[in-house]
Amino acid sequence: MDAVSPFRVVHAVCSHDCPDSCGVLVTVNPEGRAVKIQGDPAHPVTQGFLCAKVAKYLDRVYSPERILYPLKRKPGVPKGPLRKGYEQEAFERISWDEALDSIATRLMQISNEHGPESILPYSYAGTIGVLGYGSMDRRFFHRLGASRLDRTICSEAGGVAWSLVYGKKIGIAPEDFRHSKLILAWGSNIHGNNVHLWPFIEQARRDGARLIVIDPYRTRTAALADWHISIRPGTDAALALGMMHVILNEGLEDRAYIAEMTQGFDRLAERAREYAPQRVAALTGMTAAEIEQLAREYATTHPTAIRLNYGVQRSENGGANIRAIAMLPAITGAWRHRGGGAVLSTSGAFAWNRQALELPNLQFASPLGREARLVNMSTLGHALIELGSNPDDGPPVHALFVYNSNPGAVAPNQNAVRQGLARPDLFTVAHDLFFTDTTDYADCILPATTFLEHIDIQGAYGHYFAQLSRQAMEPLGEARPNTWLFSQLAQRMGFSESCFRDTPEEMIRQALAIGPDGHSANNGMEHITLEELEKRGHIPLAFHRRPGEHPFLPNASGSLPTPSGKVEFYSESLAAAGLDPLPAFNPPSESRWSAAANRYPLEFLGRKADNYMNSTFANLDGHRKFEARTANLLEMHAGDAQSRSIAEGDQVRVFNARGAIYLTAHVNGSVPPGVVAARLDWAKLSSEGVNVNALTSERLTDLGAGATFYSTLVEVAKA
Repeated sequence: MDAVSPFRVVHAVCSHDCPDSCGVLVTVNPEGRAVKIQGDPAHPVTQGFLCAKVAKYLDRVYSPERILYPLKRKPGVPKGPLRKGYEQEAFERISWDEALDSIATRLMQISNEHGPESILPYSYAGTIGVLGYGSMDRRFFHRLGASRLDRTICSEAGGVAWSLVYGKKIGIAPEDFRHSKLILAWGSNIHGNNVHLWPFIEQARRDGARLIVIDPYRTRTAALADWHISIRPGTDAALALGMMHVILNEGLEDRAYIAEMTQGFDRLAERAREYAPQRVAALTGMTAAEIEQLAREYATTHPTAIRLNYGVQRSENGGANIRAIAMLPAITGAWRHRGGGAVLSTSGAFAWNRQALELPNLQFASPLGREARLVNMSTLGHALIELGSNPDDGPPVHALFVYNSNPGAVAPNQNAVRQGLARPDLFTVAHDLFFTDTTDYADCILPATTFLEHIDIQGAYGHYFAQLSRQAMEPLGEARPNTWLFSQLAQRMGFSESCFRDTPEEMIRQALAIGPDGHSANNGMEHITLEELEKRGHIPLAFHRRPGEHPFLPNASGSLPTPSGKVEFYSESLAAAGLDPLPAFNPPSESRWSAAANRYPLEFLGRKADNYMNSTFANLDGHRKFEARTANLLEMHAGDAQSRSIAEGDQVRVFNARGAIYLTAHVNGSVPPGVVAARLDWAKLSSEGVNVNALTSERLTDLGAGATFYSTLVEVAKA
């Protein structure tokens, strides 16, 4: 008889902001300590391996730098940057009771004196678990009457743009990329931030497929491609329209698909005629022959897949960029082929019952008695400094509650954000695992949990599996999840509604809309029961189960969830709003074509690190070692360096009217002429205490009011 192992293996889900949403197996020893973490081999996308970031996840869980107890700022200590390792000197430990009581009292005072809209929550995708991302927190702020946060910073422009064309965000399943014969990774560093798609691409390549990468920067994925096209930042719409010009001029379109499944084709064809290869070459930096080759190869190869990512939409013209690229598989009928079409995100397939989770009607029980104002997170600097100066704005922000985010590092126009955070009259609470660029400005810091320390349910924006993440271990110290925190605060503020006492397990049932028969009532999840999810860990959505020989072919036939029921090349809703109903290339306000280029002639890419997740993991020594090769570097084209008398290894000042950063020149051919690039990092870990967002602006995208990180001009000089 085999001995029973004293170790437990628990199924969890990586909740970090990544399309892969990996199934994770956590081995826990008899003392309750997690001792091993690995990818779930039964998960069809995870396939038993983890990315380099999460493979070292126990270093994060058990880091000696974790915040494990509530803290408050010591009297007389001013807000502002603190050197790593010295943060504890600015704060003192308090109990959870003291923290919760003092926060509740202060929020109530601010609400009574200035109105509840003077309180602003600030969160994003530090966790993308359904409960952790938005559940009890939304209930709390709705009932309080706080300002609503317009969560635009990452994907809103692209999401709006894709939905204008197809109705909702779905696309090729990752497993079907293995059937593709041509793959365009358009602004998508698959090897760096979507690594579980890579095995399917490699399988396709072994079967004869080609990989073309379209990206201004030579990413890991670009270095592995059959063809890297290094276009100029923000010119993606011009290239897509130029491809359409060639395809239509040579009769390579799929007329049957266009007639059956689309509307507005004739108007789009007129627009595409304006983008001859010679014109597009002048805009993108490509040659006309390269544009023609790309268009022909794309239109004559079947099946052809486009993996499109969100960097493309972080330009002032970002919405048009996404719309134009998204239309290409409809022009060629690529959707009809398994392994054909495109994908930006699969998140639209997960119909969680967010009304039941977030309870927006609680706003009408708040002191406001109405829907609260909406504040765009991409203009946080403006909100903290200027909001309220116009009577129509409502009150200034007097309290900021930050969780699941690190705006001190990731928000654009960093110097304005820090000016706002430093206000002595701004009451700031931060719920986090570590001392960050944001906690340096907090009045109260609360310890958060990792995904190993709480239960949640999760979808994905890179595959079609619903998953249950079980709690693998007890929280370290006094760390607590968002759901507990906002439940406790609500009760201390006297909110009597029973929803504030719902357990995470009850909210999971609400998210799934579990009916009397035990099954979910959510669209596409009707076959899912909580018991089966607990048993298996992951379950494919209904349309992705593929009974028999019927593959999932999104947007291939039938009615789509657009106003016309078809793929919309021409948008009546944009026309009614006075916007261009067709995609077009419009030079960003900060680009080589703008007047600002006379002073700041270089286009700047504040790129993501391969081994961090936005700003997550950046403080951990093991992850920093992976990124040491590009730490504090400004990557330049040789011609741009030579014209400024800059040599490899020189210290340089990168600057514009908003700020400056100091870096080391690296002349390595990773960017085209007129473009420079540097990596996002924590500001407090740099010698000057600032990062790339000291250079970015608060201008917004053409659609979705998103951030324009990649429409930034700078000049570079020797330091």
